[in-house]
Order: sequence, then structure tokens, then C-alpha cells
Amino acid sequence: MSRRVTMYATGYCPYCSMAERLLRDKGVEIDTIRVDLEPERRAEMMQRTQRRTVPQIYVGDVHVGGFDELSALDRAGGLDPLLAGAG
Repeated sequence: MSRRVTMYATGYCPYCSMAERLLRDKGVEIDTIRVDLEPERRAEMMQRTQRRTVPQIYVGDVHVGGFDELSALDRAGGLDPLLAGAG
């Protein structure tokens, strides 16, 4: 069973789309929080992550960061174990 993935995103963000594609290619279901549609959730994201940009991705309780960090984690071989609950 894979961990729950939460992604703060907007509808017009190419990095959000790339992150979603990478995760979906791994068979992961993503709980997407659209901060452009729910402005109060942007404040939540900023408080939780100390960042203003999207995407902001959580695997379980682990803050992965944005697409660049997600992609780097995948290339380093750390994403699959994290998704599987080993990380």
C-alpha cells in the first residue's frame, strides 16, 4: 500500500502538471488542493511549508518540496521507498 500524497497546486502551473504526471506514472493517487480556487488553503500551505510556490508535495507527513525536489528524489532512487512507506 502506498502512502497518501497531497499536493498543493494551481490549475495553470506546468510544474504541478509534471509532478502529477510523475506520480500518476507510479500509480499514485494524489489529493490535490487547488490554492487558486481556495485562497485560504494557500495560507495553510505557506504556514505548513514556509514556501509560497506551487507545487508543494507531501508523501504522508514528509514534505518533499516542489517538482524539482520530487524529480531529484526519484532520480536518486528515494521516491519509490518513500511512496511504499519505507522512507
